[in-house]
Amino acid sequence: MLKYICLSFFYFVCAVSSAQTDNLNQFWNQYDFTRDLSQNWVLQGDAGFVSSSTPDDPNMFHGITQYYLRGWIHYYAFEKWKFSAFISNYSNKNVPELNQKQAREFRTALQATYSLYQSAAVKINLRARFEDRHMQTDENYMEAVERLRFQVKAVCPLSTLGVKVKKMYVFASDELFFKTKSQVSGPEVFDRNRAMVGCGFAFSEDIKIEAAYANEIMPRSGTDKLVNAFQVKGVFNNIFSHLLKPFKRKKNEVDQGEGDL
Repeated sequence: MLKYICLSFFYFVCAVSSAQTDNLNQFWNQYDFTRDLSQNWVLQGDAGFVSSSTPDDPNMFHGITQYYLRGWIHYYAFEKWKFSAFISNYSNKNVPELNQKQAREFRTALQATYSLYQSAAVKINLRARFEDRHMQTDENYMEAVERLRFQVKAVCPLSTLGVKVKKMYVFASDELFFKTKSQVSGPEVFDRNRAMVGCGFAFSEDIKIEAAYANEIMPRSGTDKLVNAFQVKGVFNNIFSHLLKPFKRKKNEVDQGEGDL
């Protein structure tokens, strides 16, 4: 079995390296706002946009290709488990990897996050997500596309490496995407691999910012896509606590594996 997996991976690498590839540079920007309802329930809203280069212009700020709004509900069932769901609206101006222009997308998802390993030096989380996507086609109807995502993420507090600033951390993750075949997203079942490395800084218990580099490999019929993306993410917990007295959750192990140290 291991031999078969290694051979499959070797053939995949060879196919990607030998195919024609479009290189894209992108900037991802996202802001998350959360509110604790109880020790088990958390609400979240986030918004963001993506700007991208084109095959003819390497500038990552060439144009905005996508912006979105999402609403989440999180349920902390156990110390190591978190279950989540979201509903979202995406506006796709020009998404190079989808060959999609001026199209809407409505997306819902179910997600489970599990704290696999905890120590003073590193926290490791596993995450699985099922997405139900409805994307507008050139014929102006909404096509359904299902997608499965599997991620492993490791977070390392810099204080464990001798750094005096205790509220800084570094993280790394890898995520595999699989999808159903469709007119909009193409005939491939394997959608992409996304590897990411970055660092985060907590200004306070409720405000943190992350900066990261992401590399995406997307095998496509005819021309593969390779994305180099830089991401800036702001997270604001209970930011409007002066309006309504919030409930303050005690962080679980699964939170620590996402950078909430």
